[in-house]
Amino acid sequence: MSEAIATDALSLHRGLLTLDTHIDIPWPTGPDPFLEGTRRVDLPKMQRGGLAAGCFVAYVPQALRTPETDAAAYERVIGMLQTIRGMGHTEHGITARITATVAEIEAAKRDNVLAIVPAVENGFAMGTDLSRLARFRALGARYMTLTHTGHNAIADSANPRADLNNAPTEHGGLSELGRAAVAELNRLGMLVDVAHVSRDTMLQAAAISRTPVVSTHSCIRALCDHPRNMDDTQLDALRDVGGVIQITAVAAFLKKDAKPEAVTVRDFADHVDYAVQRIGLQHVGISSDFDGGGGFMGWRDASESANITVELLRRGYDRQEIAALWGGNFLRVLRIAEERAE
Repeated sequence: MSEAIATDALSLHRGLLTLDTHIDIPWPTGPDPFLEGTRRVDLPKMQRGGLAAGCFVAYVPQALRTPETDAAAYERVIGMLQTIRGMGHTEHGITARITATVAEIEAAKRDNVLAIVPAVENGFAMGTDLSRLARFRALGARYMTLTHTGHNAIADSANPRADLNNAPTEHGGLSELGRAAVAELNRLGMLVDVAHVSRDTMLQAAAISRTPVVSTHSCIRALCDHPRNMDDTQLDALRDVGGVIQITAVAAFLKKDAKPEAVTVRDFADHVDYAVQRIGLQHVGISSDFDGGGGFMGWRDASESANITVELLRRGYDRQEIAALWGGNFLRVLRIAEERAE
């Protein structure tokens, strides 16, 4: 690509509402996000990389399920959501805004301020108490990833853990509580995130959810045989319910047994291409999983986000298509969730 075309790509990129749908935060403490630091995502890096918005997740690791670990997981997520909400102010010449609706995300872009979208990763934080989901939503959460590594009370994970005494499957997909959790997420206007869940869990959640399900950070199993990736049947199911797969920057999900230095932007775009050709562009998006395992040569942190746009433009995607991939498709399903909430 010529220097002139690359310059045009950068200009195009900065004009888009670019939304990274999965970013982890450090816990229990971390550096000031308003200052340049060692994190893959901080607010100065977002600005430099032309990243307009990010879903920052309150993540809790799976543990043995006891009343004590259940309570600890809930308290951790509440604390993390409050920390994420604390990012919504102006400091060091940077303004970030907590955005709880699609309209607010779009307004933040128009106002040239960074949009922060809270979310929850791992339904373990809910324990067996459905009322906790309303508390997460009240703190701004727009989606919940049903599981992480290891089964929980609501669903089977794609990665059972022997150290937690997991059998290959515990519930056969969703438990009865898990089905109730999907219904409650629908009622609250929160998206059902099927990243990390087992194949059966994903297919069942897609079938019963009143709103399209999403995978906020997964890749394509046909290109990289990893249990965290989606096979063609799952992709087709996602398409059939109007959902979205957000292709993510985790090297191990992009290229089998590859180290981050061996994975490039082209490998990432190959997964985007496959999904687009299989299920249609309107069902595909982009995420990083930065500070949670994401990063490779060319997209090592948020400051290099424009390199994804450059590669997509090189492959023939036009501005409207790139805008859809970089956030438009995710915002579409988020808007549906808002419209169908009770």
